Amino acid sequence: MANMGSRKHLKRYKAPKTWPIHPKEKTWTVKPAAGPHAIEDSLSLLVVVRDILGIADNAREAKRIINSGNVLIDGRVKKDYKYPVGLMDIITIPKNEESYRVLLDNKHRLTLLKITGEDNDVKLSKIVNKTTVKGGKTQFNLHDGRNLLADADYKVGDVLSLKVPEQDVQNAFKLEEGAIVLVTGGKHTGEIGKVSEIIINESSNPNTVVIENSKNDNFLTLKDYAFVIGEEKPSIKLLEVNQWMLWIKY
Repeated sequence: MANMGSRKHLKRYKAPKTWPIHPKEKTWTVKPAAGPHAIEDSLSLLVVVRDILGIADNAREAKRIINSGNVLIDGRVKKDYKYPVGLMDIITIPKNEESYRVLLDNKHRLTLLKITGEDNDVKLSKIVNKTTVKGGKTQFNLHDGRNLLADADYKVGDVLSLKVPEQDVQNAFKLEEGAIVLVTGGKHTGEIGKVSEIIINESSNPNTVVIENSKNDNFLTLKDYAFVIGEEKPSIKLLEVNQWMLWIKY
């Protein structure tokens, strides 16, 4: 087992806290491959199929299911059992006619929420960088590894609502006062609230946002942790957090 080592496998007790796996059930787990999400922000597809969805009893069966093309991520078949699955990714099991969205709970763990209907092909992707490319067009780099060319005046921190797998932009949500956000880092991970103020620091200190939760309490978090999920209310179904009833709106 020692030779299973660093490339593909990881001892469970060393796994990031974001992984919703029990450290003592088994010795080893499968590391996600390099890809659209960082290791601490993702789960390998095998772990999702075997440990979370429970549609496989062991690694061999999970690999067979995945290699047979029975698992889709954002509408596209993925056959790599190490493929990294992360925040807002949509996992579909066609044979079961079931789809799930990857979210964060308030214990900082990646979790799956079953989704139905039009929610199945709506993907929220956050703009983390943008550059001007040849021809004067703007390339937007999204949190899930996507690159999108567009003429629109989107800003870093804005979130695009995409129809997948086509990647057509259906809507754009600005990171601004009044926006509804999901907190993706820090001690308030998993909480949902409304942006009441954006604080831009002139020094080298990071920018922050003040968020008001459902109890009308305010808390401060890093601007980078604010993931916009809608304008007046969430645009997708999410976990029930802080008494919010989070259902899709079109």
